[in-house]
Amino acid sequence: MSTTVPGIAPEFFRRVFRNHPAGVVVITADAGRGPAGFTATSLTSLSLDPPLVAFGIGTGSSSWPHVERAPSVVVNFLAAQQQEVARRFATRGIDRFGPPTRWSRHPAGDPVLDGVAGWLRVSVERAVPAGDHRIVIARVEEAWVDDESSPLVFHDGGYRTL
Repeated sequence: MSTTVPGIAPEFFRRVFRNHPAGVVVITADAGRGPAGFTATSLTSLSLDPPLVAFGIGTGSSSWPHVERAPSVVVNFLAAQQQEVARRFATRGIDRFGPPTRWSRHPAGDPVLDGVAGWLRVSVERAVPAGDHRIVIARVEEAWVDDESSPLVFHDGGYRTL
């Protein structure tokens, strides 16, 4: 069965995107007031030369002031077994970096999650207003990948593995 809706209501918009599988990342930052981070599925690659990525973040997110002010942030690509990490960083009002979260600091000072499938350390080039969000465009400064790891994906309202 298919449904066509003129215009688009928020509920229907979400329903359409429930059918679109997306990789799961946790974006972490530290602008000098301690680490902050959030779960995202909006990451996309933009350019190879220079290497650029983009992601969305709500302006009401507790992480937005940290991302806005940090000289660099880390995009942590979650591995298949990290569903609890994804849930933790999607939960409001908790210490996301407290136990049981395992993490360390990159030599540049950025928080990096342990056990991830890969990460990108990026510097924010600009943040473009987009409704109640900002589209953050960032230049990739450094990357690491675990070739043996499987990714975590989000589809139909839940975390899945490939």
